[in-house]
Amino acid sequence: MTEDYAAVPKEMKEVANYFGKEVLLGIDTEDLICAVDDIREKYGDRALLRALHFINENKRVKKEVEALKKEDIEGFFKAFRASGDSSYKYLQNIYSNKDVRHQNISVALAFSEMFLGEDGASRVHGGGFAGTMQAFVKSDRVVDYKKYMDSIFGKGSCVALKIRKYGGMKVF
Repeated sequence: MTEDYAAVPKEMKEVANYFGKEVLLGIDTEDLICAVDDIREKYGDRALLRALHFINENKRVKKEVEALKKEDIEGFFKAFRASGDSSYKYLQNIYSNKDVRHQNISVALAFSEMFLGEDGASRVHGGGFAGTMQAFVKSDRVVDYKKYMDSIFGKGSCVALKIRKYGGMKVF
């Protein structure tokens, strides 16, 4: 899957280079709109969509951080879901287009969303493609969620992790 992973930054950098930059930071959606025809013709639709994901993902991350600072878990879930939705539709890192018969993350997300509804959130995690998904599941539903996902993907496929109050920190 090296080719799939490598295409993500390659295509985004092509769009950034169009604007005379190395990376997309500092480019906004208005810039893309003004150059949409040229970008689509030179680099393709997927490069454009991936650039849109990146530009708007930075805004979503800010919303997630603000929601967490306010202890607004529903606001966090909403932004987290929007981020995952954008990864799926625009970044397109959920499955390889070279093997559309196998879409493990797509299947996991579909069943996770059916189980959680609005009472949690899940999205692709890590680099995507054949990677993992992350789900936020309320404590009183973790055991049932784990059983549900393990029943679909096999025992031990769902690993429950707890995030401690302090997050990551230096121990030594």
